[in-house]
Amino acid sequence: MASKETAAAAAAEKKLNGATEPKKNGNGNGSSDYNEDSIKVLGGMEAVRKRPAMYIGSTGEMGLHHLVYEVVDNSVDEALAGHADRIDVTIHIDNSITVIDNGRGIPTGDMDIDGEMIPAAQVVMTVLHAGGKFDSSNYKVSGGLHGVGVSCVNALSSLLELEIWRDGHVWQQEYSEGVPTTKLKKSGKTTKLGTKIHFIPDAKIFTVSEYNYDTLANRLRELAFLNKGLLITLTDERTTDPKTGESKHQEFKYTGGIAEFIKHLNRGKSVLHEKPIYMEAERDGVAMEIALQYNDAYSETVFSFANNINTVDGGTHLQGFRSSLTRTINYAGQQLGLFKDVKENLSGDDVREGLVAVISVKLSQPQFEGQTKGKLNSDIAGIVQAFVNERLGAFFEQNPPVARKIINKAIEASRAREAARKARDLTRRKGALDGGGLPGKLADCSERQPERCEVYLVEGESAGGTAKQGRDRRFQAILPLKGKILNVEKARYDKMLGHEEIRAMITALGTGIGKDDFDYAKLRYGKIILMTDADVDGSHIRTLLLTFFFRHMQELIKRGNVFIAQPPLYRIKKGKFEQYIKNEAEFVKVMVKRAADGMVIRYGEGAAKLEGAQLTRFMTSLNEYIGFFEKVSKRVRDERVVELMEKLELSKKVDFEGEAKKSPAKVAALEKEIKAIAKDRKLRDIEARFDDEHNLWFVRFVNDQGAEHLLNWELATSPEYRQMMSKYAQIKDFMEPPFVIETASKKSSSAAEAAEDLSDAERADLEKAEQKSAKVAVRRTRAGEPEIVEKTNVRELFDYVLSEGKKEYSVQRYKGLGEMTAEQLWMTTMDPERRTLLEVKLEDMTETETIFSTLMGEDVEARRKFIEENALDVKNLDI
Repeated sequence: MASKETAAAAAAEKKLNGATEPKKNGNGNGSSDYNEDSIKVLGGMEAVRKRPAMYIGSTGEMGLHHLVYEVVDNSVDEALAGHADRIDVTIHIDNSITVIDNGRGIPTGDMDIDGEMIPAAQVVMTVLHAGGKFDSSNYKVSGGLHGVGVSCVNALSSLLELEIWRDGHVWQQEYSEGVPTTKLKKSGKTTKLGTKIHFIPDAKIFTVSEYNYDTLANRLRELAFLNKGLLITLTDERTTDPKTGESKHQEFKYTGGIAEFIKHLNRGKSVLHEKPIYMEAERDGVAMEIALQYNDAYSETVFSFANNINTVDGGTHLQGFRSSLTRTINYAGQQLGLFKDVKENLSGDDVREGLVAVISVKLSQPQFEGQTKGKLNSDIAGIVQAFVNERLGAFFEQNPPVARKIINKAIEASRAREAARKARDLTRRKGALDGGGLPGKLADCSERQPERCEVYLVEGESAGGTAKQGRDRRFQAILPLKGKILNVEKARYDKMLGHEEIRAMITALGTGIGKDDFDYAKLRYGKIILMTDADVDGSHIRTLLLTFFFRHMQELIKRGNVFIAQPPLYRIKKGKFEQYIKNEAEFVKVMVKRAADGMVIRYGEGAAKLEGAQLTRFMTSLNEYIGFFEKVSKRVRDERVVELMEKLELSKKVDFEGEAKKSPAKVAALEKEIKAIAKDRKLRDIEARFDDEHNLWFVRFVNDQGAEHLLNWELATSPEYRQMMSKYAQIKDFMEPPFVIETASKKSSSAAEAAEDLSDAERADLEKAEQKSAKVAVRRTRAGEPEIVEKTNVRELFDYVLSEGKKEYSVQRYKGLGEMTAEQLWMTTMDPERRTLLEVKLEDMTETETIFSTLMGEDVEARRKFIEENALDVKNLDI
């Protein structure tokens, strides 16, 4: 869209380019002239692309996911306004995203923008600060307030496809980098209402490209909890069930709202009172919803939201809740006479031990810190405080048994805090926590700059000894851990501080522990690396360590200090040569490359030749192609049908366009080809049909299982199909059978001599017999001549080449650290130049909380159920 902003930017840039050559300063690095010609005016979309972090927080993982939140928040606003009850989010195989809602659909009528008539949908998608959120008659409460959300997503996407269902019509438009590449046009008729947005984040902008399922699931689950009755689905087409071929899928719908959220958070935990305490009201234009419930654990879990936005950094609503909770519990305790043996009032930490709470406020025009809205600044602390004082106080008066349980829990926490303080003091006097005396078994490093240091927490004294021998003493420290550390999920603070291995870790890290003593600035190592075996015991020890860090040093996880060592998966060896390989994909790549050395493949009737680097590239692309082909086949459920679509190169929208009375040429050809194979493939009801909604043709068929399948534009534009066709375009010239493979003879001298003894007639008879029995052509040749094998399709070809790559190599799959020498451990797992580390991250706080409680908590039944449900999904379990 040409706007005055863009024109102004162009004019300003033209002026700037036409200015005289600027004078250099003393360093020769800048201009001494700074005047009106030095000012550059950026157009709206250009400004977003130039400074994306100003609008979405970062160009890393957080910003990438924020794009999805911006689009989904618009759909949620439709639900808040009472016009939508379903939102579908899909992660495609190429990490593009589709968001669909059944709201009213973005308006499509023309607007007068500086004398130019432009469709409202295009204005929404391309102009900053344009939207329906500024007028409270459209949206009384909204998460998108600045009018920059979806236009930012558009600006930062290499491709965005918009589809609107409104007023009985389907409207479509495409954009690239925020600029329309097509006009908004009607493409068909429909009775549906809603909006569909499909976008691909621009790889030139973002430093990461892969979406994290758990991160998105966490946000969508929260939105479903915060909006009673709203159904939100999340589908991940990158992950499929090996049994059914179905994509990973979850549905989030909670009629109980945040009270149900509390129950979800407390799954697998023993609660002090059966029903969550729930309160709801609207005061001074602020709608407040608060739910809380106590469990018998020792940690606090509180989520705060403002207009459905997770305010991860808190804000005034959280401050008001916390101060009121402390005050109300202290007052109730005094009224119930529970403080006779308590010397002082309970602190905020005391009353929040075992607390699980959700605070949700909705207000018009809230004030946040920045576009990412991590903290609420609106002055509502007093409103929330008065509301909680009144409602929670009334609840305690009406439910004294529940009040007593909660207050007694807080009193116990106060006593434990005092006991822990004494334990810390005693430990300090012994020199274990003040940094004055490091653990005797810690092999420290000589470097003293924390960001350059790393410590390995190693399972067992034996592996610890090997690691000490293999490490670089300058910056790598080793702390061997004897046996399994204490399960801190079941232990209180004072007991945990009495455990020798945990004390050793706390002392070695140097930060201290607990809310009062933890000091991140005192961290002695920038990387804390957990190095355990790949067996059951190693996994258990790693889980115990992660439980400790999650419950007591969570800040280290949030700041990206905790890592898991990744020893290689394979070692291949041949004579003195050996190579370590980190994963399956790399293993295939290496094997194919080794097989290609000395191999020639002739393809097609003309027997064209592939060899050397070209053959390696072909086999690598073929492997990727096969992967995408299998994914498309799972959708269509018939490989031959996919091959027909490929052969016809059905990939452009124009291939499906045509008059309602006559199907286009490629669709007609596809229908004919499928009918030709229908009997062999047991397909029926094959016919080309016209889609009135999109004015496009498609082919329908029913397979032998009675399932209907549609070969349409939606399939042809799916990311996996696009990727398959892209790889197919690269290698199709080499995919004409038969494939004749020539490999250098690997016969021993005795075998060669045996072949020499055969007459020409005998050799011919042998060749015919082998062709008949094995259905492959193997020519027995004289010593030194190549061996020739024939394959009839690309899958057989790939499998054969892979098996050839493995020949003459001994392949070892590693299970644990004990199988390596100190030198091997250094080369594969500890050398920063060659190793692979997994960073531990908190992607989904809700699910993390649940998993630790289930696996490490007191609820045996919940743990047994978890194991039963997940046992069959375990892979490569070495017992």
